[in-house]
Amino acid sequence: MPIAKSSGSYGGYSVKYRSFLIKYAEIGVKGKNRYLFEDALVKQIHHRLKNLEGNFSVTKEAGRIYAEAAEDFDYDEVIDALQHVFGIVGICPMVQIEDNGYEDLKAQVVKYIDDAYENKNFTFKVVARRANKQYPVVSDQINRDLGEVILNAFPETKVNVHTPDVLLRVEVRHKINIFSETIPGPGGMPIGTAGRAMLLLSGGIDSPVAGWMIAKRGVTIDATYFHAPPYTSERAKQKVVDLAKLVAKYTGPIRLNIINFTDIQLYIYDQCPHDELTIIMRRYMMKIAEKIAKENDCLALVTGESIGQVASQTMQSLAVTNEVCELPVMRPLIAFDKQDIVDISLKIGTYETSVLPYEDCCTIFVAKHPVTKPSLKKIKNSEKKLDEKIDELMKTALETREVIRCI
Repeated sequence: MPIAKSSGSYGGYSVKYRSFLIKYAEIGVKGKNRYLFEDALVKQIHHRLKNLEGNFSVTKEAGRIYAEAAEDFDYDEVIDALQHVFGIVGICPMVQIEDNGYEDLKAQVVKYIDDAYENKNFTFKVVARRANKQYPVVSDQINRDLGEVILNAFPETKVNVHTPDVLLRVEVRHKINIFSETIPGPGGMPIGTAGRAMLLLSGGIDSPVAGWMIAKRGVTIDATYFHAPPYTSERAKQKVVDLAKLVAKYTGPIRLNIINFTDIQLYIYDQCPHDELTIIMRRYMMKIAEKIAKENDCLALVTGESIGQVASQTMQSLAVTNEVCELPVMRPLIAFDKQDIVDISLKIGTYETSVLPYEDCCTIFVAKHPVTKPSLKKIKNSEKKLDEKIDELMKTALETREVIRCI
């Protein structure tokens, strides 16, 4: 069984980390409600660690959250899990010791440096924080004394207070935390602190990124996908399921609603002007997604739209699409260009799946010359041609939808 290992810039040597200090940022300015966000973050961390090898406790203490292992564990697996928890901005593998006196602290710091860094030819700085004001030595003196013992123990090291290779932090609390590395987390707010929203998820690059971004603000997400067999294949459907699972690594389980949209699309295709197809189809997608959203207590819809990217995403088109919705429509990518979106999709691991060559229903039925500045009045007049059957088709689509829990 792999033992926890260090991953310092100079080592990966032999520190057996058992504890992690979890840093957050925005939560710290939440005032009297701060504890609610801290508790949500503790819950999310516990949820991510409970299925890993090893037994972990997650606790909070006066502005600090700790994850501690009671037994051996896989270090890389734990770091990967924590890097998928929104709300975490930094993960600090640390050695936590009892306060057994000042001389013991000096000895523990020397041991930490010796174990963590095989190559001692580096510059360093000590930053001590004396949160326990009963501790007999003030922070500045701790900095000087620990710097001195490190220099004496390892003459090849040098002090650099401006741009050190190693920034050694020592936090004196009821116990003492020693660490020198901060691994970045995803940031944001803990899932479950900002309500629930319904993501319109396609097989493209944009919508998985939009879901990830809205979840980063603490929103729990469900998703709806519009499938059009036989015009879209089972592989296209599986691609969307796979994307939902990739996003769920950050968001937690996603309920994916799969709507058979074929009959609705064909009816619109037969009855409405072809240059308006995309807008009208989009309006009915929004109507259906909103019905599912309201059933599941969602407070908003989420899309991956970006201004001007395609004909259905001009300002005029977005205004016409919005008209059918009672719930607010959140568009986290609205001002992004394509490269911005691609960069995030690469970062979160959805890009390679998104570019698989399985088309969704929007691309199959797109008009050669779609209207880019639709008139709401004209669109509504065109939709009157659907009155005979559209309500029944929507009802059938909703009643026959497939729901997959993606984790």
